[in-house]
Amino acid sequence: MANHSATKKDVRKATKRRERNRFYGKTTRNAIRDLKALKGKKEAGEKLPEVLSMVDRLAKKGIIHKNKAANLKSQLTKNVNALAK
Repeated sequence: MANHSATKKDVRKATKRRERNRFYGKTTRNAIRDLKALKGKKEAGEKLPEVLSMVDRLAKKGIIHKNKAANLKSQLTKNVNALAK
């Protein structure tokens, strides 16, 4: 690493961003896991919009790719709709 103050600052900022992105990603993965574990249609239907919103936010911030977000949302919606049957 170069001994420039700007480079040192960039390293500090990158570390903060990385930790923040890891937190949001892990929080969303846990929410997805909890949603998949639900067995009731009503509870899953209430939780689904919250989780979809979290996935959209990750895509908007660039933490995950927009196509991955679309695939996740599709899969989760399919899972919740299958609970009705």
